[in-house]
Amino acid sequence: MSERATESTMFKTTGSKLLLPASQSSGLSIDQVNFLACQFFALAAAFWFRLYLSPSHASPLVRHAFATLLGTGFLIFCFGWYSAHILTAVAVNYLIIIKADMDNVHRPLMIVTQKITMLAFQLHDGLCKKSEQLTSDQKFMAIKTRPSLLEYLSYNLNFLSVLVGPCSNYQDYIDFIEGRHISRRLKQHTATCNGQNGHNKTPDISPFKAVCRKLLVCCGCLLLYFYVTRSLPITFNVDPDFLSQTPFLYRLTYAFFSIQAARPKFYFAWTLADAVNNAAGYGFEGLDASGKPSWDLVSNINIVGIETATSFKTFIDNWNIQTGIWLKTVCYDRAPKHRLALTFVLSALWHGVYPGYYFTFITAIPITMAARAIRRSVRHYFLGSRALKLGYDIVTWAATQLTICYTVMPFLLLSVDNTLLYYRSMYFHVHILSLLAAVALHRNQKPRETSTSVSPASSSSSAQLQPVHSNNNVKVH
Repeated sequence: MSERATESTMFKTTGSKLLLPASQSSGLSIDQVNFLACQFFALAAAFWFRLYLSPSHASPLVRHAFATLLGTGFLIFCFGWYSAHILTAVAVNYLIIIKADMDNVHRPLMIVTQKITMLAFQLHDGLCKKSEQLTSDQKFMAIKTRPSLLEYLSYNLNFLSVLVGPCSNYQDYIDFIEGRHISRRLKQHTATCNGQNGHNKTPDISPFKAVCRKLLVCCGCLLLYFYVTRSLPITFNVDPDFLSQTPFLYRLTYAFFSIQAARPKFYFAWTLADAVNNAAGYGFEGLDASGKPSWDLVSNINIVGIETATSFKTFIDNWNIQTGIWLKTVCYDRAPKHRLALTFVLSALWHGVYPGYYFTFITAIPITMAARAIRRSVRHYFLGSRALKLGYDIVTWAATQLTICYTVMPFLLLSVDNTLLYYRSMYFHVHILSLLAAVALHRNQKPRETSTSVSPASSSSSAQLQPVHSNNNVKVH
């Protein structure tokens, strides 16, 4: 009976059922098939957009209109009448931007999604605050003129990011549409600038290699999803027979591998979205030290950074990067106090109403505090030799990955009952250890030095890539 119910749910959607036969034959839900179809269509359209609607061939008006209409079409295809919620929110909030007093525009817009809130705060910074009140990042991202209706719709509904993001900076997107995206980034690279005779010419830096590399990563992630993820279901972590018949270390080992196996679907979605943006010519970050182009400006994931992370902070910095930047921009940098807790709570609220989200992000607060305290208290003892440093890195890598496993499990289990069942099976060990470490080491910590982030506008004239915004919600020194 339950299998029939699950199968029936897989093939239900408010969106288009045109691809229902493909859903039935592949075993994927109709919503997943619709998403994949739109993203691959977006990839093809992005190449066409770059070649035939480039700034040299089409005006910003045409580029904005095409991006908006195709993005709106994707919404309707995937969500049907549900897309009315998104379109209504976008329309209502544009009226607020146009009609409202800009001193208050950021408050009502906090109830909607990332792009609108990011835009609202950037408008507030540009129109209502003095320069000395802003950080270097805020000065760079501040918007001093209200967007037109078409610019606003294009930024929020463009086909490149309407389904899975990422949330990029408004000014970067406008530069891309109007043909300044690459030249503006190259101006921050001294060697390239000198070779352009005053920056008047923009070299053709093709994203083709970057797109191909990211599509290969997508293929690998898809294979892992079909052959590994499905063989290690997350729900088995709370199966009554499994919990009653297996020892703690076995349960811990299965939890570790099942969480590792759950990542490829996120890697796939975010890397494909990155490739779509790059294919359209968006996402150029600059030139590295060797003069090679980097197309990671709007990347949402750093797989190597995640899999090799030796600290909780490093993992967070490389996971859902653009959301981390958004949280830092709208919350962490602006909260007068309790910034860490408020940022994690906002993240939970933004993700949705499932209790598992709140368990994950609230649990992350003491873990982050403990990780920072431990790192500050003991790391310097292991920097004296390569052997000690290697041993420290191995131990902290294992501790980080197991802690992440414990922290994000409720995010995937979703319900209160399953979360508490999992925590009991793990004896709440990470909660207990992190609280003890945070309290015991709190008095031993040295006062934190005030650090300032470097914005793209204040990049040095070295031949390095400009520093990008960090999504750190906690700085760990």
